[in-house]
Amino acid sequence: MFQVDLNSDLGESFGAYQIGMDADVIAKITSANVACGYHAGSPDVMERTIRLAKKEGAAVGAHPGFPDLMGFGRRNLNVSLDEARQYVIYQIGALTAMAKANGVPLQHVKPHGALYNMAVQDMRLAEAIAEGVASVNPSLILLGLSGSCLVKAGRKAGLRVAAEIPIDRGFLDDGTLAPRSREGAVLEEQEEVIDRAVRLIQTGKLSALSGKELEFSVDSLCVHGDNPSAVALVRALRRAFKEQKIQVKKLSEIVEA
Repeated sequence: MFQVDLNSDLGESFGAYQIGMDADVIAKITSANVACGYHAGSPDVMERTIRLAKKEGAAVGAHPGFPDLMGFGRRNLNVSLDEARQYVIYQIGALTAMAKANGVPLQHVKPHGALYNMAVQDMRLAEAIAEGVASVNPSLILLGLSGSCLVKAGRKAGLRVAAEIPIDRGFLDDGTLAPRSREGAVLEEQEEVIDRAVRLIQTGKLSALSGKELEFSVDSLCVHGDNPSAVALVRALRRAFKEQKIQVKKLSEIVEA
């Protein structure tokens, strides 16, 4: 029986500035990656998102990024490994406290934006992130791009790891995400995304933008909550998975303890 987690990056509004359709998306996913105030999010948004996740039965994870509200955490910052580790610890701490205050345990950690993309290929940065996670709570799952340094560093640090694929994003031949500036980097055709998702789960294969066949292991699929069609897409994915007898479960139910 095939199984997969569905995760989405949420809680990315900031005070009066609203981003995404969290209330609708969170009802259809199993794991919510909640911004922790550095690239997006604020205390009220964090708590509101956690409460939504609790209500809908979605697991909660920290989504730490660079301290870059102006750039939404998508700009590469030149920081030391210690700084990167400290950023991760600080943000996990903030979300852990907010989650605890609302009776919700933290399930996982998934880096955001440029921090994520840099750590995909930079083993030393990935190790700093994994070290930060492990030092706060070694029972947390580190969620990273399938086949990346993040997954390898998590295992090295003794963490449980989960391999994800952002199913609405295009890939380069080396198995990394295509830059958002490149045509085809963000997939908008619903049927294409659904077909890719089902094929990936059943065969472990995915086509790069060039047409090259890539192979991945996958525990989770990410659907970006700021995508205008996110709600319709996640509903369609759930329907397709039901038809294909693919079970949708939380990461904690998929990744071995």
